[in-house]
Amino acid sequence: MRPAHFHSFFRHSPFRRLVVLLASSVLLFASQAHAGAQIEEALAPSVVAGLQRSLSDRPVPADYLNRPEVQAWITAISPKLARRLPDERERRELLATVHYEGIRAGLDPQLLLGVIHHESGFKKYAVSVAGARGYMQVMPFWVKLIGNEEQNLFHLRTNLRYGCVILRHYLDIEKGDLFRALGRYNGSLGRAEYPNAVAAAMKRYEIQETSSDEKVAAASSAKQ
Repeated sequence: MRPAHFHSFFRHSPFRRLVVLLASSVLLFASQAHAGAQIEEALAPSVVAGLQRSLSDRPVPADYLNRPEVQAWITAISPKLARRLPDERERRELLATVHYEGIRAGLDPQLLLGVIHHESGFKKYAVSVAGARGYMQVMPFWVKLIGNEEQNLFHLRTNLRYGCVILRHYLDIEKGDLFRALGRYNGSLGRAEYPNAVAAAMKRYEIQETSSDEKVAAASSAKQ
């Protein structure tokens, strides 16, 4: 077959569509997640039991989203995520869940945003080469270890609950050393790249404190 005929055949054949689809899938897969992977380690039965208790569901207080401090935090962070999550309802739901799960686990919600930013780029269905899944790139072995097979790591709250419990576990192991805890979370213990990347990502979501002068000016304006 001559080159011209070959190109014409390839251009109109199902084979070309398959190649293009596969190539697109590879590019999408590669862009979804840049995470490493938590390393599966043998855990004492008491540790497993403790993690299971931490993971067990607890209903969100009915008034949680109406609490002024929660609303203020979501309102301040939401514009910073608008480009990555254009849908406002999806964005606010994610932020509300990040705030609740972070506070529940004793973790700074800003830290969680840094982890999610670097782990998945806020892509709900991100999958790493190692098989880590979702916003916080949780490895499936955790479901078998401390959860149950019915739990879906692509579900927003499930993913964040696992991610927070795991990060809290590593932070406790490292006696509060966040640098080392993040290294464990990413499967790169002892290397600085990941903790530094999370710290840099956190800066994107810093909330600027309002100065006293600005507060007075805002109050005066409100009275007029």
